[in-house]
Amino acid sequence: MVSIGVDIGTTTICACVLDTNTGEVLKTWTKKHGFIAAPSPKTKIQSVNEIESMISAILNEITTNYDDIACLGLTGQMHGILYLDSHGSPVSPLITWQDERGNEIVPGETVSYAQKLSQLTGYPCATGFGAVTHFYNVNNDLVPSDAVSFCTIHDYIMMKLGRLNKPVTHPSDAASIGLFDLTANKFDEKAIIAAGMDPSFFPAVSHNLSSETAYGFPAAVAIGDNQACFHGSVRDPQNSILVNVGTGSQISCWTKCFHSGSETIETRPYLKNDYILSGSSLCGGRAYALLESFFREFLSEAGYSADSLYDVMNRMAASYDTLSDPLIVETTFCGSRQNPDLRGSISNIGTDNFTPAHLTAGFLQGCVNELYAYFEQILPIIKRKPRYLVGSGNGLRRNPALQSMFSRTFQMELLIPAHLEEAAYGAALFAMICTMPDRDPQEIRNLIRYQD
Repeated sequence: MVSIGVDIGTTTICACVLDTNTGEVLKTWTKKHGFIAAPSPKTKIQSVNEIESMISAILNEITTNYDDIACLGLTGQMHGILYLDSHGSPVSPLITWQDERGNEIVPGETVSYAQKLSQLTGYPCATGFGAVTHFYNVNNDLVPSDAVSFCTIHDYIMMKLGRLNKPVTHPSDAASIGLFDLTANKFDEKAIIAAGMDPSFFPAVSHNLSSETAYGFPAAVAIGDNQACFHGSVRDPQNSILVNVGTGSQISCWTKCFHSGSETIETRPYLKNDYILSGSSLCGGRAYALLESFFREFLSEAGYSADSLYDVMNRMAASYDTLSDPLIVETTFCGSRQNPDLRGSISNIGTDNFTPAHLTAGFLQGCVNELYAYFEQILPIIKRKPRYLVGSGNGLRRNPALQSMFSRTFQMELLIPAHLEEAAYGAALFAMICTMPDRDPQEIRNLIRYQD
């Protein structure tokens, strides 16, 4: 038997088919997708129809080539929402987590929409959160007239595949939308009403729903990509910490008990009655992409061209530990959720260390340092020292120097899963847990293998 995992990312849609007995990945798919034209630069939207069509094409290929499919798991980019009408049809594009309108100042006030929603509800809110996006739309008459609800993109795909009438979200995604009571495991209707919004727009919540698809196998409720990545990367949750470097970057640690967290450490629902403590960088891999773009633009001005300079940068970074007098780079170029106006910096610049190699190494170490600072805040909360450092994400996999920096900074060996596309893999494992009650969840996690 095989399990399918699909990850609807910000820039790609990834899918994998894995053997439910061995955990071996039999085949993977990766399809690029992107943003569509938006009414303002701060609005970041994607086509729901395009995403749905791409997933249908992938599933049609899978079902043509595999006839022993046990289940399907879905995950995707968190926080973003799309609006649905009373028939469950989309009446808006996907408004992604990169939407920045929540940082706009409320007319006649001195706070942003995200800050205003926090003041009204008592919940921490940041721009890009679905609740903030909806709050902005409500207050600017931008909610589609025929909309009756909203959900994440992977909730929508699961609703369609599972032939449901309304969207259902997992607690992991519900929390990413905002205004979700983690202890009661439901959206806080009083807080929603206090903010002038209709609670019926928020999706129903379930931690283990599965529904039969038209293909003849069940689909599990979709989960957030942070949780899916953790589930697809970490074999021993109690003794591990996960660092993920992709478009953004995150550090995540499992805990059985609920913790209120802190201003910078977020407590997120995991699978069922447990949690992940997470610290997130908005920049992460984008910092390295920013530097690559800088180098490429300089070459263009000099009359040269290059499709990509990452291989050159990785070669320069490989000797990072031999560089004297390193640059100190703060990679908060996109701000932070707590302080959107925060900016990055490069310091300790001298006449001998302002070189491309120093810059490249400094940007990478800055990414590591940002996550390590979160790690130092997590340790007093969990009151234990993890034994395993697990790394995931293409930004980490493709950069040996970055891997070495993480291992050296955290003083732990870095374990990298043998399979690619950890979030899709984690979604496939989660679907097995939801649809195979006779199998022990730890037995399913033990299918994870690491690179030699």
